[in-house]
Amino acid sequence: MTSRANRDPRSSEPRRPGRFTAGIVTVLAFAVLGVLGAAAATGTFSTPPAPTASTEPSTPPPSPEEPEPSETSPAPEPTTDPPSLPATFTILAAGDVLPHTTVQRNAETGDGGWDFSPLWEPVTPWVQAADLALCHLEVPVAPTGTDPVGYPVFGAPPAIVADLADGGWDGCSTASNHSVDMGRAGLEQTLDALDAAGMGHVGTARTEAEAAQPQLYQLEREGQVVTVAHLSATYGTNGLPIPSDAPWSVQLIDVDQLNAQAAAARESGADLVLASVHCCEEYTDTPVPRQVEIAQDLAAGGQIDLLIGNHSHVPQPMEMLPGGPGGSGMWVAYSMGNFISNQDENCCRSQTGTGTLMWATVERPPEGPARVTGLEWTAVPGDRLGAQRIYAMPDLLTERVDAPLLTLSRTELERRQQQVLDVIGTQVPERTEPPVPTGAAPVVVPRPR
Repeated sequence: MTSRANRDPRSSEPRRPGRFTAGIVTVLAFAVLGVLGAAAATGTFSTPPAPTASTEPSTPPPSPEEPEPSETSPAPEPTTDPPSLPATFTILAAGDVLPHTTVQRNAETGDGGWDFSPLWEPVTPWVQAADLALCHLEVPVAPTGTDPVGYPVFGAPPAIVADLADGGWDGCSTASNHSVDMGRAGLEQTLDALDAAGMGHVGTARTEAEAAQPQLYQLEREGQVVTVAHLSATYGTNGLPIPSDAPWSVQLIDVDQLNAQAAAARESGADLVLASVHCCEEYTDTPVPRQVEIAQDLAAGGQIDLLIGNHSHVPQPMEMLPGGPGGSGMWVAYSMGNFISNQDENCCRSQTGTGTLMWATVERPPEGPARVTGLEWTAVPGDRLGAQRIYAMPDLLTERVDAPLLTLSRTELERRQQQVLDVIGTQVPERTEPPVPTGAAPVVVPRPR
């Protein structure tokens, strides 16, 4: 498997430094600055000696009209100009990562291990093209000594986390109705696995201090560092108890709390705040009243820029609501359906077989706040009978990729595309090509524990 840093959908060259590379560069930069600062403080910088009779040039200096360069001339003082261009980047979010038993079976390597990368390999170039890619890991990993399970409770093979990182995902929301399917041990080992993969996470926590913090991502663009804060909450845990000695380990939906967390993140320096909310009813194309109420209340709070919904297992509309930061509005994607699962018309509604990728464009001018300027979508059909592969619909409809395992007919693909169009409508445009990354990979800022 290849890391995100070395995977470019358009080139064989590395497209940008990876998460760890960006962090190392930052550390080295601060180290150099510290050495220079110490030198300045102790007066250890050397300066050229004043000219004397023995060091003065034997010929007169050049006239102002005929300047001549000199090897001993001091270098010009560097100037730091303020940013003149807006910082622009894309945020990608997707539907539920829901590895049912058949998904896990298709990921088996035959030697007792699992490799999920081939299942989503067709969409990996799209994910890696995003500047910040956030998945929704709906399930915990199976704790050590426990066999993976895939329904009705879930415990995924731990390999799924590293494979998500290799597929280009920078972090995941983890608050869902399945968060405690594997108990506190599964919850904690899931976060340990995400840490080991260099990924961010939010919505579940190992300590109260960790639960109190959003996940932060930093992106440097056009001389600006833009900090994105991510929050996550769920409506419940399917009746399974959240550990009584760790009530903070799963964040439940509380609009006032989410608004307060978003305000605190901004006060601490966040430029943009995202909230992932796992709610409310499954298999419905239209947001139910509770979903709309949550979205409207968060928009009215004026602190959250983008609301990312999950749980319905089918795509739902995307729109801008009045309110949001500075009264400029809050974008909401009510649900992206499934990213990977075994669901389709065989078990559920046929719409469960196709999810969506949500693309948010962010712009921060040199003088002014960062804002989400618009959303786009791309359909992502899953092929249950075709070895559980998932694809980007534009790639299939234009026949620009090889898909030897595909079992979905052209007619079926067009039917699924129309199902998504019927839900999304024309307010939010479709993205039919991966975006072009605008800079280095984001720096994942670990949540304090």
